[in-house]
Amino acid sequence: MEQATGQIAIDLETSRGSRLEGAVTFLRRWPVFSGVILLVFVFMALFAPVIVPHDPGLSVLVERNIPPFWYEEGTWRYPLGKDPIGRDVLSRLIMGARTSLMVVAVSIVAGTILGTGLGLIAGYYGGFIDEIIMRLVDIWYGIPFVMVALIVAITVGAGLHTMMGLLAAASFAGFVRQIRAEVLSIKERDYVALARVAGASPWRILTLHILPGVLNTVVVIVTLSTGGLILAEAFLSFLGAGIPPPTPTWGAMVADGREYLRTAWWITVVPGIAILLIVLSLNFLGDWLRDRLDPRLRQVL
Repeated sequence: MEQATGQIAIDLETSRGSRLEGAVTFLRRWPVFSGVILLVFVFMALFAPVIVPHDPGLSVLVERNIPPFWYEEGTWRYPLGKDPIGRDVLSRLIMGARTSLMVVAVSIVAGTILGTGLGLIAGYYGGFIDEIIMRLVDIWYGIPFVMVALIVAITVGAGLHTMMGLLAAASFAGFVRQIRAEVLSIKERDYVALARVAGASPWRILTLHILPGVLNTVVVIVTLSTGGLILAEAFLSFLGAGIPPPTPTWGAMVADGREYLRTAWWITVVPGIAILLIVLSLNFLGDWLRDRLDPRLRQVL
């Protein structure tokens, strides 16, 4: 009887260990945590007008700097507290997710289309066209982006469309170099040469034969670049060159609380944590995609 009981205990322990090992393997193989965090923020951005608990622009001065709910002075009505002019931090965080992610999404799409197109053209045609495109990219890399953003914000005026244009301009150059390098390799392969001999036009070769070969690279660059664009948008908003108030953005929220770090730290820390989480999640997802989509880097777990 004792032997049977001991064997059952051993079997249960072995089964528990195997399940734990399987769970660890699953978490290593798939970006579960990154995906969950991104889904939460995307859900916030898409349904912000529905789920926002209060008007993010409503200011009640007598309730300014109310602490989060875990303080004695806090309340569950405002779980993350209020800012220096009495606006609900949680509501502004949710609406800020909508604004920041919308700006970054539009910018990365525009930058991807422009950068991928230029990279395809430069790599396929080569020669003088390649030289002009790559020298322009080199010049753009040599110009301080923050200085350009500040000059544009001062001369043109800060706004939603200005921010989208700046971020799109900041993102396209990274695509050009990488896609060009991929095209230089792909265009020498046999199936491209056969398409050329068969009389296919350059446009057909680029879109049907070369572009599918670089899509994996494009997806990885998009994922890794999005985090940097979120940081850039937050940084420009922090400097006052981003989207002007009263539209809430995470960078502006961080700037609103910089003078209250000792007395009302949550005003700055809460949006800062949101920026940290989404950027880390995007970077981890980009690393995972790079390993999964590139056979040379694919990890066999």
